[in-house]
Amino acid sequence: MHRLLSASADAVQAVRDGHSLTDWLGRCATELRPGAQALSFTVLRRLGAVQAVRSRLAPKAPPPRVDALLVTALALLWPGETSYAEHTLVDQCVEAARRRTPKQAGFVNAVLRRFLREREALVEALKDDPIATWNHPRWWQEQLQKDWPDHWQALLAANQQRPPMTLRVNPAQGSTEHYRQRLEDVGIAAGPAGDLWPQALVLDEPRPVQALPGFADGDASVQDASAQLAAPLLLGLMKPQDLAPGEDWPVLGSGARVVDACSAPGGKTAHLQELAGNRLDLLALDTDAKRLERVSENLARLHLDGRVKAADARHTKAWWDGQPLDAILLDAPCSASGIVRRHPDVRWLRRATDIPALAQIQTELLEALWPLLKPGGRLLYATCSVFKAEGQDQIDAFLQRHGDARLRLFTRGAGHLLPLADNASQHPLRGDAAVTDGFFYALLQKLPSA
Repeated sequence: MHRLLSASADAVQAVRDGHSLTDWLGRCATELRPGAQALSFTVLRRLGAVQAVRSRLAPKAPPPRVDALLVTALALLWPGETSYAEHTLVDQCVEAARRRTPKQAGFVNAVLRRFLREREALVEALKDDPIATWNHPRWWQEQLQKDWPDHWQALLAANQQRPPMTLRVNPAQGSTEHYRQRLEDVGIAAGPAGDLWPQALVLDEPRPVQALPGFADGDASVQDASAQLAAPLLLGLMKPQDLAPGEDWPVLGSGARVVDACSAPGGKTAHLQELAGNRLDLLALDTDAKRLERVSENLARLHLDGRVKAADARHTKAWWDGQPLDAILLDAPCSASGIVRRHPDVRWLRRATDIPALAQIQTELLEALWPLLKPGGRLLYATCSVFKAEGQDQIDAFLQRHGDARLRLFTRGAGHLLPLADNASQHPLRGDAAVTDGFFYALLQKLPSA
């Protein structure tokens, strides 16, 4: 166990040093990776509180590796956490300290045992500390207060929940209900996400993909329900009742020229071809050639066609053949503020200055891609963000600049989708948690020239 605690502490310190947890876990020893991920997720969800407690217990910060070990242990000793027996956890943490920084083992032991003695009072003393209370940076809280004055606390609380594991059933391999039955036959309980997501099944408990029947053969993919809206929105496959009154949105035809401008890891790319019967002329772009390999792997596993190219979509001369496009999916780089449940490191990695910088990149992508559409063509702008600067504000500004753009309207499934359990019109429930992540969608149509 001391090795696992040490690995988890290293993961937490990597995030505090500004590194992606996903990248760090990719380099972690294989046998430790699942446990290190689970424990580091727990710590990062409580990082504001445990750092505040550590400061009270030891006002002079210890060396970073010791501090990371301490905050890891404090999070696992937090009230309500039952992963390990307390005495075992303290003993193993001290053992980890002996192996990491031998001279600090006694200090670690003393701090943790004092926390156990004074835990109730120490936790109570944090009630007026907003960072410790909500476990998000202050600027993040203020942004949500500004954007969502009636929902900001609920959004922060939702980020502390463990997300569901949602599957997308491949319609070429059978119905969603048939696959649910296949899951049940191997002891995996799942249920439909709701009529807005006809291919989605939500598992009662996460499972490794190797346990999913037919996964290697392309029978299903892992994809959040919110992300499963991109393909039907762009292709024109939303149900009539999901369209705003007076809207008529035609289905994109076979052979349509489509670009997925920021495609990695390829879930939405593959979903487009799944729903189109593999009949799109599809090009998947991404700036990261390594991540683009995942797109090719996903297409191959699902027996789907599509070209991939490493390129920055803003630099159109590097990849565009000059022929007008029928449709563009722009799942733009963003803060990832809507998927903090799945990536608890994001809140600690982002800075307030990142939001305008990311919004500028989104603007540049929109401006570069819009001229490539043919008259009547469509562009779906998407971000996994709940910040309005990356969503509605971005689109409002775009519409002001472009008189040839029309925003298509929907009664549900587009706009800002908040990951809140009480947002029942767009977020069906399983248990007490919302099924979906936070997302923003805006579908733009290019009007014919006057």
